[in-house]
Amino acid sequence: MRRTLLCRSLFSGALLFAAGHAAASTAWVSNEKDNSLSLIDMQTLQVTDTLPVGQRPRGLLLSHDNKLLYICASDSDRVQVMDVATRKIIKELPSGKDPEQFALHPNNRWLYVSNEDDALVTVIDTETSKVLSQINVGVEPEGMAVSPDGKWAVNTSETTNMLHWIDTSTQTLADSTLVDQRPRFVEFNQDGSQLWASAEIGGTVTILDVASRKILKTLNFQIKGVHPDKVQPVGIKLSADGKYAFVALGPANHVAVIDARTFEILDYLLVGRRVWQLAFTPDQKQLLATNGVSGDVSVIDVDSLKVSKSVKVGRYPWGVVVTP
Repeated sequence: MRRTLLCRSLFSGALLFAAGHAAASTAWVSNEKDNSLSLIDMQTLQVTDTLPVGQRPRGLLLSHDNKLLYICASDSDRVQVMDVATRKIIKELPSGKDPEQFALHPNNRWLYVSNEDDALVTVIDTETSKVLSQINVGVEPEGMAVSPDGKWAVNTSETTNMLHWIDTSTQTLADSTLVDQRPRFVEFNQDGSQLWASAEIGGTVTILDVASRKILKTLNFQIKGVHPDKVQPVGIKLSADGKYAFVALGPANHVAVIDARTFEILDYLLVGRRVWQLAFTPDQKQLLATNGVSGDVSVIDVDSLKVSKSVKVGRYPWGVVVTP
């Protein structure tokens, strides 16, 4: 009898732990028109809180320990730093004009920020809140990524149509690669051997070999019933297991599913209107897509490659991250 009660107790405890763990997972969504963040409980898929932030929040980024949330308050010309535990803004960083996207070095300290109005990448020491460097790049810089080994920071310039390779050891521009029109987003794969770059007006995604900086493949997208002009790739997410790449296709209102090994386009998933950015949950079982015009977030089940839910948030959701 005691053994039975003990087993039941352990089983109940495991269920409570699992439920508590699921409840702890939270999606943070920046609402560009509302100057706010919507918080979604990933167990209930309900908005549980709305937090005021700076003007026109776009890019969101977590520190590597998930303790801090960095917010590109574009029209405030600031990067705000929020304490995830207290949900309070604890400081603001001197980001330069119109920060839109950024990337954090593996040292959890150097923040690389695109300044769209100034054709600069600003490098900030997040511990001292000091600007380490400002690097001249192309016109209208936007996308930003840092390689897993920390060697490269790569920026996209929308008008120059280039990727700019910054040597992080010297904080200087080392090379530039011409890609398709209006590159908006870049993402390294898990081992840092490849870089994926979206081109909004070109309607393509370019995949590059990082060692040689040569183009491996350029992907084009065709969706039945959707005019090619509406296919405008923006956000990209690569699964940690190297199996899938997902690409948000803007006003085409679809997310493309790609075999990340063969570069074959597997499917197009219908989401909300004007899909912008993507983020995985920590276990990578779900993928979230922000839909700017329809003001919601689509939840994609990664195993089945199906859209399972739409969650209404604020006006013009842009960025998204998920904390454990």
